Amino acid sequence: MNIEEPKNTQITKGFALFALGFRPFFLFAGLSSLLLIMSWLMVLAGGKNITEYYSGNYWHSHEMLFGFVAAVAAGFLLTAVRNWTGIQTLCHTPLALLALLWLLGRLLPLSLWSLPGWLIAIVDISFLPAVALAIAVPLRAKSQFSNYIFPVLLLMMTLANLLTHLQYLNLTENTANIGISLMLYLVVTLIMIMGGRVIPFFSERGVSGLQIQSWPLIEKIAPYSIGAVALVASFIPDSMVLTPVALFAAGVHGVRIYGWYDKKIWSVPMVWILQLGYVWLVVGLLLLALTPLAIGSREFAVHALTAGGIGLITLGMMARVALGHSGREIAASRPVFWAFVLISLAPVFRVILPLLMPDWYLPSLMLSGGLWAAAFLLFSLVYLPILIRPRIDGRPG
Repeated sequence: MNIEEPKNTQITKGFALFALGFRPFFLFAGLSSLLLIMSWLMVLAGGKNITEYYSGNYWHSHEMLFGFVAAVAAGFLLTAVRNWTGIQTLCHTPLALLALLWLLGRLLPLSLWSLPGWLIAIVDISFLPAVALAIAVPLRAKSQFSNYIFPVLLLMMTLANLLTHLQYLNLTENTANIGISLMLYLVVTLIMIMGGRVIPFFSERGVSGLQIQSWPLIEKIAPYSIGAVALVASFIPDSMVLTPVALFAAGVHGVRIYGWYDKKIWSVPMVWILQLGYVWLVVGLLLLALTPLAIGSREFAVHALTAGGIGLITLGMMARVALGHSGREIAASRPVFWAFVLISLAPVFRVILPLLMPDWYLPSLMLSGGLWAAAFLLFSLVYLPILIRPRIDGRPG
């Protein structure tokens, strides 16, 4: 994605929330992440479940992946595809309708209404294929075959969502766990594919004198290694096959991040947040490899991937892309810097501390959730005016 420096600093008045995909979906992602975690912490503290449609832990897992993460992916891809193709993706009324579809998917399952389950399912399942169609049209128009992987991943995520809803509707048994697991590893696959493109670019551009190292063989096998993990971990998670597959993927992506790293990144928050998030993805793969050996718990591997990798990278990407595509200087303000610090601590308390001190499990979980919520509160407060106002350089988007 091309992130250009602003050409002037004249603030333009007006309302631009639906001028480009990143605007509504980054705003909704930030707010939903905050509200979802706060609601989940209240449930853990003994509060009433938010919805009767999703039972037990499914609401938390489903909404974080198919709600929060799906919004980030939609905002990023709609914006990136416009850059790649030069064709305007959804904006104004069509973009507002797509955002409304996402919002209805979050609101309809709430216990405030007694709606038929099939209606809730149809609305929620419809969002990801709608995004896939919205990006596939310009990609096809420009014959960008190398980028077809992104609508394909979105359609696979749709299948994962369908598997969850089939169980919620009592049409199948034990498919929700498969769907949620498949969605998680598809998201990790998406991040690692996209991360391989933009994190080195952002690092070199953000850190003066930094020279990225890459190896053609590593870059070639990186997406396939994580794709293999997605298949094994989703469909045969208890198989011993998972150990070598996850270890191999961790090694491949560990070498990848090693080539990107330089100690100078620690002076640039917009860069270290992305690279640190990628390190957490590698840690998650290592922990996942240990689970068939009865070492540790799958829960810690999952939260290294989610609270660590996905959390840090989504926040860092939203913060950077929103600045670049609103014509602003790409630099972390003090509140954003502290948001990065807070979300970087969240996986430490969610994964590392419970592993070392199991008796502190619930307090550390609550603290981790509080840190996550505080980080996204800061993001939402800082970026609300940026996302709803036009670019400061007067350009479209």
